[in-house]
Amino acid sequence: MNVRLKVIWGGAAIAGLALAVACGGDSSGNPGTPSGGGGGGGGGVPTATTTITITSAGVSPRDITVPRGSQVTFVNNSSVNHEMASDPHPTHGSCPEIENGVGFITVGQSRQTGNLNAAGRCTYHDHQRNTDTSLMGTITVQ
Repeated sequence: MNVRLKVIWGGAAIAGLALAVACGGDSSGNPGTPSGGGGGGGGGVPTATTTITITSAGVSPRDITVPRGSQVTFVNNSSVNHEMASDPHPTHGSCPEIENGVGFITVGQSRQTGNLNAAGRCTYHDHQRNTDTSLMGTITVQ
């Protein structure tokens, strides 16, 4: 009878741990950042890739989702130079991995962010064209 009680309690502990992980908790007990989803129509689903291409039409894809520890590559396929930075403009800093890795990108050049280790959202823009919404997007780190 004692062994069965231990098995039941052990199973409950494992189920509780699985529930915490599934709901976005981490080992420090902090809740995860919501990843969106659900709800009615409208909006898009972020693309699972680690490359953002800059063209004369803007950035593509605008919104991506990457796992923790990833680096994102920005490829400048447009005919002008760009300076990619995290929000807010003009101070930046919400996602240092962008400033420390990407920054100024010449025509034809590729640059990578630092490792995106913290779960959350990094929004970005072109510092030189900060009102051009075609050059703005979001990197969601899960």
